[in-house]
Amino acid sequence: MPLKIVLPFGALLLAVSLAAGTRSQSPTANAPAAANAQSRYEPAYTQDGRLLFPARYREWVFLSSGVDMSYNPKAQAAGHSVFDNVFVNPEAYAKFLQTGTWPDKTVLVLEARMGMDKGSINRQGQYQGTQVLGIEVHVKDEARFPGKWAFFDFDNEVSGSLFPKEASCYSCHAEHAAVDTTFVQFYPTLLPVAKAKQTLSESYLKEEAAAK
Repeated sequence: MPLKIVLPFGALLLAVSLAAGTRSQSPTANAPAAANAQSRYEPAYTQDGRLLFPARYREWVFLSSGVDMSYNPKAQAAGHSVFDNVFVNPEAYAKFLQTGTWPDKTVLVLEARMGMDKGSINRQGQYQGTQVLGIEVHVKDEARFPGKWAFFDFDNEVSGSLFPKEASCYSCHAEHAAVDTTFVQFYPTLLPVAKAKQTLSESYLKEEAAAK
């Protein structure tokens, strides 16, 4: 969804190329295992409203990776490739497979990593380096946020700051996201679920129809 190229989790926007890492099994076959991968996670906050860092997010369900996606001019200007990795808490993933939308307390983490082109035996293509360039979190907390969803920016592994409601990520997600203000159109294991459950947004369906 930093250290410090901040990637608007308003991220996963507009048609661009995606490198997707998925398993060959159907997503529903993995739902029970995903839901039990770790104890239930719920977002927690400091007294001044900062989101506590979800320290074990890399044990969550991996949804996809994007490479040099066009929504991110800061990363492009940096002169190197950037991978955007997206993770979601397992219980939210399991619920999405059942309903085609996200439950309350869904937490999506966008982790940006430096793209590398030469190392070890690799001499072409791109792979992810160890350097984390930024982390953002998109959280659904219906009782806490008037619009149900909020975005947080992390520049440390303690707590993250809330993006103001005027930030472009909110309007971008509202106008273009495929499901419940999230860019499910870029999650290859979840887009078929949303289609089957008929939960795709009208705005996304119009954009898809116009692109054909």
